[in-house]
Amino acid sequence: MIDSDGFRANVGIIIANGSGQVFWGQRVQNTDSWQFPQGGIDSGESPEDAMYRELYEEVGLNESDVSLLGQTRSWLRYRIPENLIRRRQNPPCIGQKQKWFLLQIKSDHEQFRFDCGDKEEFRDWRWVSYWYPVAQVVPFKQDVYRKAMTELSPIHVRLTRG
Repeated sequence: MIDSDGFRANVGIIIANGSGQVFWGQRVQNTDSWQFPQGGIDSGESPEDAMYRELYEEVGLNESDVSLLGQTRSWLRYRIPENLIRRRQNPPCIGQKQKWFLLQIKSDHEQFRFDCGDKEEFRDWRWVSYWYPVAQVVPFKQDVYRKAMTELSPIHVRLTRG
């Protein structure tokens, strides 16, 4: 779903473990590119429903595998670089507007799978410190990562303090 301003509705997913580290996934297409799971919201789908669908498609986790700790209050937007805009798409998508969710994985045993969707998004993953992704994600997403993680950080701090 692309809005009248050219932004595609999307969800971003931060998955934390019991130690407060977060899932950091290596993209299939570009081994130098790492990011959080994310994906589009289908027509008629709520952001929360899209988040659970994308969670399963991208990393193989079900709603029962995680606890929903929080979400951003409003949409956070980023523009994609000009050279990545698909001009033949009608209407063209100039960026993403995202609702971000913070989840805690319930199991101590990682059960991530990357073959549950139509195409694999990730090839590898690791646990990283909470703020690490802000400086490591592709530059055009850094501001959105910073805003989402800043808004969700009070919840994350409570998670790490038990």
